[in-house]
Amino acid sequence: MPLIEIKEVSKVYSLGGAPLNALDKISLEIGRGEFVAIMGPSGSGKSTFMNMLGCLDRPTSGKYILEGVDVSGLDRDELALIRNQKLGFVFQGFNLLSRTSALENVELPLVYSGVPAGQRHERARQSLKTVGLENRLHHHPNQLSGGQQQRVAIARALINDAPIILADEPTGNLDSKTSREIMDLFVRLNTQREITIILVTHESDIAAYSKRVIRFLDGQIVNDGPGGNNA
Repeated sequence: MPLIEIKEVSKVYSLGGAPLNALDKISLEIGRGEFVAIMGPSGSGKSTFMNMLGCLDRPTSGKYILEGVDVSGLDRDELALIRNQKLGFVFQGFNLLSRTSALENVELPLVYSGVPAGQRHERARQSLKTVGLENRLHHHPNQLSGGQQQRVAIARALINDAPIILADEPTGNLDSKTSREIMDLFVRLNTQREITIILVTHESDIAAYSKRVIRFLDGQIVNDGPGGNNA
């Protein structure tokens, strides 16, 4: 069974009273353990697609099936539970709380899950160790480099053992050397822990780390083929 099934999904917005098809009857499957890059120009539908995968938006029509469950019709609380348990998010801007330590930032999803403090601390320490930041537990974001801040964000995405990481331009604010280090980390998480990685990028050299590249244009998939890491 595929991890993700998208069946004839459309998303229609109203723009000045006229319908705008942000997604136009797209269908695809993503298997467990895949590493997928989503590409396309601005307005192509890729961001709408990622918002839908992240249960941040609902399709106007069609079905989104995640681990065998049709999440298209779930209510707000049920979608929040899916986001907390099944999905880890990594953003271009890191989205860290500035006045809290790396450890506390990573713990945050566990706070929402009601995990006791002692367990939160230990799991956050292990998650930060996974991304190579075991010596930066008590540093605040302004004491960390951009690459280190993104590693904290990745550790936070890992904390609930979610099977999927959704990464939106994760290297967009990083220099080329740091970008390679972050992408190498994603590759390691994908190959060693079989985490499914789905990332949006404008950069071909970043997409080359993936095993599969899906290109969007005008709300439709115009190409779905192997990436550069398809060995």
